[in-house]
Amino acid sequence: MANPLTQVTPILDLLGRELKILPATGGAVEDLQRPDQEEIEDILVDAEANTVTAFAETPKPDPKNLYRHTPPICRDKKLFRFFIDGSIRTCFLGTAIEGTRSFPIELAQVGAAVIERQQGGQLRIFKHKQKVLLLLPKENQGISDTLWSQIHKIDIPEFFEIVDFTFSDRSSSDKLVDAKKDPRDKAGAKARSKMHKLEIELIKATDAARNEDAWLILDGSVKFVEEDIWDLWENSKGPYVIGVAKSFRKDPMFYFGKRPSQRKDISTILAGLPHEHRTVAFSTYDDKVAFWYVRLREQKQVDYPLMGVVKVEVPRPDKKPIPTELADLISSALVAERNVTPYGLDRRWHACLYPIYVAEQVIKSRFFSKEVLIGTIKWPKPPIGGTL
Repeated sequence: MANPLTQVTPILDLLGRELKILPATGGAVEDLQRPDQEEIEDILVDAEANTVTAFAETPKPDPKNLYRHTPPICRDKKLFRFFIDGSIRTCFLGTAIEGTRSFPIELAQVGAAVIERQQGGQLRIFKHKQKVLLLLPKENQGISDTLWSQIHKIDIPEFFEIVDFTFSDRSSSDKLVDAKKDPRDKAGAKARSKMHKLEIELIKATDAARNEDAWLILDGSVKFVEEDIWDLWENSKGPYVIGVAKSFRKDPMFYFGKRPSQRKDISTILAGLPHEHRTVAFSTYDDKVAFWYVRLREQKQVDYPLMGVVKVEVPRPDKKPIPTELADLISSALVAERNVTPYGLDRRWHACLYPIYVAEQVIKSRFFSKEVLIGTIKWPKPPIGGTL
């Protein structure tokens, strides 16, 4: 069987001729994503959210009663129809030298999948998209304009994209990585930005099918798709989208008054959150997002009190608080999604929603293997014992 990536060989051949390449061991080395990447994103995309002072629920909750019982609802009343996840796999191919500049070359596979629950409860793949990204820096940080122009004269397959990871856009990697950081971190952040764009495309593919009885769950934060979600509201379609995060920031402080006794940290709040309960809804992101926490699993089933809890985000671009009844319904439907669990197959099993886990497996099963990548990448060997 032919290597499906042979169509990109001319690009790599051109880079190998025009640049001095210090190849990674074995041709490519996988960049392992930080286990808490979602938590890091949650911190950086909404830097001010470490201080929570306002509720986002109506009627306004009593600060003395922060928990509401949300037992699971039966299957015929399930609220969620679509489940979307994105995944990424990044490889470091080597260090390139052009003139006096040296820079990394990275290859990333990004994908997103929407899983649909059908009427009888069966799951099916509604839509799937993936791309292979060659991540390079441009101009004074990397490749010259001349070589960049040469690269773009080569015919490339539709699934392949050459990306300047120094370029900023509205989903910019600059949000997630300081400009002074390691270029490989910047390349990884740009790849995540491209992954989020695929998620946005797939959310739009469900626009006509979503309604008050058929919601979509996005794995992670809705803040990454903010402008597109806001557009849906402006067009009076209503997004019917929530974000559910398995990992989230652990530093917020909640202020319910001026006295020290009226301040609580997130660990205290979540440690006291009973099984099949939610916290009241809080306001963040300039009041445009309501969020709360739901305990999916009893504390006796997990290793420590913060496990078994998910963070729920609901876009509220009109800045109106979410009705208590709707927050209760969403939470009860989420509790009902907690099984089947991929116990032992995912370190975040305690906070997994099974259809989201299925979406992730669909994406990863369609990524090209490391063997395929290595079979594609054949850099010229640098001379041993001499100069480059």
